[in-house]
Amino acid sequence: MRKVHFFIVSVLMLSLSLVVPSAASAAMIGPAGCSARVGTAAAAATTTVWMAGDSTMANPSATCPVGWATEFDSLFHSNIVVNNLAVAGRSIQTWLYEGNVTSTIGSNGECVLSSTTYSSRWQQVLTGMKAGDYLFIQFGINDGSTTCPRHVGTARYQELMTTMAQAALARGAHPVLLTAVAAITCSGSTAVKNRGFVTQTNAAGAATGSPVIDLQTLSVDYYNSLGLCPNNGDYTSGALGQFFCNDHTHFEAYGARRIARLVTGALRTQKIPLADSLL
Repeated sequence: MRKVHFFIVSVLMLSLSLVVPSAASAAMIGPAGCSARVGTAAAAATTTVWMAGDSTMANPSATCPVGWATEFDSLFHSNIVVNNLAVAGRSIQTWLYEGNVTSTIGSNGECVLSSTTYSSRWQQVLTGMKAGDYLFIQFGINDGSTTCPRHVGTARYQELMTTMAQAALARGAHPVLLTAVAAITCSGSTAVKNRGFVTQTNAAGAATGSPVIDLQTLSVDYYNSLGLCPNNGDYTSGALGQFFCNDHTHFEAYGARRIARLVTGALRTQKIPLADSLL
């Protein structure tokens, strides 16, 4: 009888070993569908590139102007999502404190703030920006106004750009600072630089360890390579008309794409990791 009992127990144990996976196998397989969910989550992971700037970056409200940041998303693989929050006519301060920058210049030479409450767009960035994201910051065109609310002094400009970069770093994101893209201004047959706040942008970069893309120099050098100077100011035809709107500052879609390519080229040459996701 003991032999029969032993035989039955042996058969049952053998049957169970064929049906029940080992602990190691169970750990590898996990709950039903788990491996599929992990794969889907990995595939869906995205990096957001947040864009803060003015009309030279902003999404178009008409055929022209077209901001260069509008063209940025199409240059990357699908794991990169561009959230372009650039707005026409903004200085770095009016972009940050929309509605709270008065037309009064204070004793310190800066526009008086009626409130230090941030704009909804900057609050959106502060709330939504996650580790691994990027924050591109390009101002310095409207900031040079002598009147408020757009006026920003050089020290204030550096302070605000530094603050924005530090906010990105505090969230594990990567700030990228840019000097303002140049308008087309000619000195004889040569395109020349025409934007300020370059020293302050570089200083903010140095203070926060952030890369600085000198888009002013890149754009001027590119205008010269295209032979856009001298010109007769006709923005309706030829290479000048293809690149710029009917002014010397804003871009047609073609020009916006060319400027966006200058920025992505800098990502590569400066070895900024976002370049790894370029098409």
